[in-house]
This record gives sequence, C-alpha cells and structure tokens, in this order.
Amino acid sequence: MTNRKFIMHDGQKGSALAIRVTPRASSNEIAEVLADGTIRVRLAAAPADNEANEALVVFLAEILGVPKSKLDIVAGNVGRDKLISVVDMDVETAHQRILAHLG
Repeated sequence: MTNRKFIMHDGQKGSALAIRVTPRASSNEIAEVLADGTIRVRLAAAPADNEANEALVVFLAEILGVPKSKLDIVAGNVGRDKLISVVDMDVETAHQRILAHLG
C-alpha cells in the first residue's frame, strides 16, 4: 500500500483538498492541517455503507460555506485518505475557511 501525499492546489475551476478521515469520533471537527497540507478530519459517522463519505461532504460543505453539489470525492472513496474537489473556490479561500474551523 502506498502512502500518497496530496497538496492543496489551484485547479482550472476550483481547488482540491487532501483529507485524512478518522471515523467514529465523538464529533465532527477539523483536527489539524499536516505539514504536507493534508487536512485531518474527525467524523462521528461510521465508515460503513458510505456513511462517512456522505458525512464528510456535508461537513465540508458547511465549513466551506458551499452547497454539497460543489464538492466531489475524486479519489479515495474507500480509504481514509481522500482527494476532494471544490468547484468555484480558490485554494486560498478554502484554506482560510478550513483554518478558521480548526478544533
């Protein structure tokens, strides 16, 4: 198993966020931003039946202030490490909103 590292970057129509999910936490929160730019997110949801992925999209939409339809898991649907695209939001704006919600 390779340990892929993602870095947030500007895309043509938005940005991409590297996320590492910890399911079954006591609450939903942004835990930290790692040195490589990966955002650690704790979710109360269990990883079964796509529950954690759905909870992640809802939580990030709330944090970023965008509709869920603007977010898409483009890599890592079944793992803890995910790459999330955010349409119509530059990386600096996304980064500032994430930092504002650090637990």
